[in-house]
Amino acid sequence: MTRSEMPGHWLVYGPQGLRAGWSVLVFATLVFLLMEGLGLIVGPYIHTRADGALPVIAGLLMELTQFVPVVAATAILAALEGRPLTFYGFQGRARGRRFLAGLGCGFVAISVLVLVLRQLGYLVLEGRAIAAGPALGDALVWGGAFLLVGLTEEMMFRGYAQFTMTRGLGFWWGALLIAIAFGLMHNINGGETPLGLIAVGAVGLVFCLSLWYTGSLWWAVGFHAAWDWGESYFYGTADSGIVAQGHLLREHAAGPALWSGGTTGPEGSVLVFPLLALIAVLMVLWWGKRGERPFAGMGWRGR
Repeated sequence: MTRSEMPGHWLVYGPQGLRAGWSVLVFATLVFLLMEGLGLIVGPYIHTRADGALPVIAGLLMELTQFVPVVAATAILAALEGRPLTFYGFQGRARGRRFLAGLGCGFVAISVLVLVLRQLGYLVLEGRAIAAGPALGDALVWGGAFLLVGLTEEMMFRGYAQFTMTRGLGFWWGALLIAIAFGLMHNINGGETPLGLIAVGAVGLVFCLSLWYTGSLWWAVGFHAAWDWGESYFYGTADSGIVAQGHLLREHAAGPALWSGGTTGPEGSVLVFPLLALIAVLMVLWWGKRGERPFAGMGWRGR
């Protein structure tokens, strides 16, 4: 009996092989199992402080336990599908330039949000939290940790999963479902709020817009890493409800959580939405005027 003669084969297989939903489910299962296995090994060495802050080395280890499984799961499915690991959003020209542009945009964006909150009285900056010597070391280690965050989360949600959902549903329907999953994943963070979860999903859609125009994830990786680094290390705010130890500046939220972000951090403020809308408009104007062709249906159109 051939595969096409098996009862109900159409529920599992389509014209292009295993259907998109099943492929994403296999990917998610692999990621989960690999993370759980690596977590059993590294988990005992990851501890938060009594005040809930995440130490620098613990943060780096935690990100490694997520980065390695995502790369491994992507590599396994890439091999099964006969594609290189970098196929899912990491090919194309101008990778370094796009990554550096993303870094700059991400830090500027979080700085604008923090300074607006400060000017409106919803965030108070209290000065430096650590001395110059330790500050440099912590800046570098947190920089590495948040680079891993950017790579891990972009590869997990807007790499293999986005490509596969595009194959099954089209780019933007797939992007919407993945953005919802991206937001819900952050619900495990203790200080996260419903508004913060919506903001995370909205950020995911902005990252998908960069993928739509450029065909690669390098800009999104840079933006993601710099935004988180600026929030957690440079300004010392909470980041999706998580507070980092060894941050440069000391601050505290003031006023209603709707405006200040409360325990979520600046990205939990309602003011993040006009900022994201502005970023999206600028992306359309910049890449649209440069004649960038939209994401081409079934494949990555990296440049």
